[in-house]
Amino acid sequence: MGAELVIGITLVLFLAALALGVHIHTALFAVGVLGILLLEGPGAVLGITGPQPFNRVAAYSLTTIPLFVLMAQFVLQAGIVKDVFTLVSRISRGRAEPLSALTVTAGGLLGAVSGSGSATSAALGRVAMPELTRYGMSRALAGATAAAAGSLAGIIPPSIILIIYGVATETAIGDLFMGAILPGIAVMVVYMIAVIVLYAIDEKKSGTARAEYVPEPIGVGRTVVALATGGVIVLVVFGGIYSGMVTPTEAGAVGSLAGFLSALALGKVNLGFLKTALTETVKISSMVLLIIIAAQVFSKFVSLSLIPRRLIDAMGPLVERPMLLLAVLAVVFFVLFMFLEGAAVILMTVPILLPVIAETDIDLLWFGVFISLLCTVGTISPPVGLSVFAVSGATGVPSGPVFKYALWIAAAAAVVVTIGMIMFPGMVTWIPSLAG
Repeated sequence: MGAELVIGITLVLFLAALALGVHIHTALFAVGVLGILLLEGPGAVLGITGPQPFNRVAAYSLTTIPLFVLMAQFVLQAGIVKDVFTLVSRISRGRAEPLSALTVTAGGLLGAVSGSGSATSAALGRVAMPELTRYGMSRALAGATAAAAGSLAGIIPPSIILIIYGVATETAIGDLFMGAILPGIAVMVVYMIAVIVLYAIDEKKSGTARAEYVPEPIGVGRTVVALATGGVIVLVVFGGIYSGMVTPTEAGAVGSLAGFLSALALGKVNLGFLKTALTETVKISSMVLLIIIAAQVFSKFVSLSLIPRRLIDAMGPLVERPMLLLAVLAVVFFVLFMFLEGAAVILMTVPILLPVIAETDIDLLWFGVFISLLCTVGTISPPVGLSVFAVSGATGVPSGPVFKYALWIAAAAAVVVTIGMIMFPGMVTWIPSLAG
């Protein structure tokens, strides 16, 4: 059977599977196996279903995933996030702006290690929305704030998206973490400014006075534990990796230990705590590893079908114009990230695009952070922004009004930070060059 016909058949089946709600790893695996079977026959299929899947996910570099997810689960289950929100609520005394900034910051830190921007958005929706609405912020804007904060899972290191990209392209994960720091901070700042501006506009339109609400104190002990935990995790993850004292995997292990000891100090550790934390860690980690296995099979089919070579030939004029190529890829990735989880998009597209990128002068490190930025803004953009629907499902707020605000937040970050990265590539490459 001709390669063109096989590609057409598999593409139709893949899109149909997604439309029917089939899990992405199932769709990738099934399409990959079918494509290889049609191109090379049963023998080739047997060659990729032996020990290769195990060897792929048994790589040491992937141990960062369950460790960072476990760290986030310990912190969430211990109630430390809620304690920090309460602390800032008392300090802000009737002002929603500091609390919205905290929501964005918390989303960046928690989403980066949770493995799922959707899960983080849902969690922040449950924790942050009640606090934000007490200050007079509309439920729709509060939901958009939580969704935007959760979407930061795509770019704030130690992002699972960056880890997956590093594994897929054999780019140093530590360099990706360092390279994403400045763009990640830039996205957070733009998010904060956008939320504050939207809140001010709403307040001016409604003409209502600021609400006055001061929550009950959480106690000195809980305050110390919450702040100390955040400080230790930030110091170990960012300071440790940057200084070279620990590897990303070791940073995840130390961060997990810090989260567990904090929960122990707060008296939160019991059988239910351990069961929930470990179960969620296994669920999220297994999901990512299954996608990796399926993507390996899909990548084999992509290689056999010569799609990369055909893509290079089709995009010949764009390869000669890197800026135009980036613009096209930005649109493609933006659309994909609206519909699919970030890890799935990376593993589905990178094997195809690597040869194209190799034909240009685009740096792989820079490109990885660029993709992570698009992942961040794509997950809060209509019509199918996953983070927005996660908040809507967790809080009961209709997705339509949330999208109205989230679209402005996403557009501001996409325009400002994307232009900044293209105009000043040093935003990505400067810190890794210092570490090197």
